Amino acid sequence: MPVIDADCHVIEADHTWAYLDAADEHLRPQPYVSPDEPDEPFWLIDGSPARRPFGAAARGTSSENQSGFAQTTMETRTLGDIKARLAHMDQLDVDVQVLYPTIYLTQISQKPAVDLALAKSYNRWMADTWSQSDGRLRWVAVPPLLSMDAVPEQLKFAKENGAVGIFMRGFEGDRQAADPYFFPMYEVAEKLGLPICFHAGCGNPSFVSLTEGDAYSRNKVPVISAFHSLLARDIPSKFPNLRFGFVEVAANWIPYILIDLERRLERQGRVLTKNVLADNNMFVACQTNDDFQYIINAVGDDNLMIGSDYGHNDTSSELEALRLLKESGTLPAATLTKILDTNPSRLYGL
Repeated sequence: MPVIDADCHVIEADHTWAYLDAADEHLRPQPYVSPDEPDEPFWLIDGSPARRPFGAAARGTSSENQSGFAQTTMETRTLGDIKARLAHMDQLDVDVQVLYPTIYLTQISQKPAVDLALAKSYNRWMADTWSQSDGRLRWVAVPPLLSMDAVPEQLKFAKENGAVGIFMRGFEGDRQAADPYFFPMYEVAEKLGLPICFHAGCGNPSFVSLTEGDAYSRNKVPVISAFHSLLARDIPSKFPNLRFGFVEVAANWIPYILIDLERRLERQGRVLTKNVLADNNMFVACQTNDDFQYIINAVGDDNLMIGSDYGHNDTSSELEALRLLKESGTLPAATLTKILDTNPSRLYGL
């Protein structure tokens, strides 16, 4: 059985921006020393300091050991050594990793020109990475959402160069996932067969500021909100062949959200179908501490998957998550095959 890690990460480094157009070189993120945190690495992006993601090497703390972060290296996290990353995947018994960005978990710039230039460089970097990975490092494209006219070209390039999804945050600027502003991108995604993948994070600067120090609210709530709003406004029916992923927010929340939606939709004369995830092409990534039986009783096992959050060090990170789930003996073999292979293959079109 092939094993697909449905949620892994890259840590952006200086080489991420080596793919900028010559005309955009002046927008390249520059090293920055913060007077308040002189020992922490920053970039200056669009005139503002931005903390470089996971800039420090692992220091062997208990949380790093628990998440598996200490077993990764800066070279494997930043893809400075792709062969080492693939070798580590072999050690973890993982055949394919699906790569999500890190610095894009919040909005990188509010200026369309900057957003577009850096997204193009990021996507070219990932395309180059895929070309060197024998197809094992697949990736989720970053769309330049402040320049919607440029989105189709970026998505077409991504599809042709190993991308298997489109990255979104539940809140994008002052818009939610069900906003018609995004419909042109949804149409292109549907034609290309690329799913929209809502990942933990937030693209609304005001909400990020409001939830400073509250990682759950900032990173998880927008994704759960996207799931709710898409169903509440019946968006999947407008794009019947478009797939949606909800990643790095665990899955125990699904029954609660469906109960809430049932009551709300009842007042509109609408009814949720019995197989709501399958009928709306929605897939959710679980964690090993989820109550799988509770979730499966509510929505079945045909649209669940799991990721390790490789490269990160937070409450969602568990390097051995896929192996632990496989060896736990808590799930029937058929369900295990679906979560580790069949379902992520269907979401990502592998």
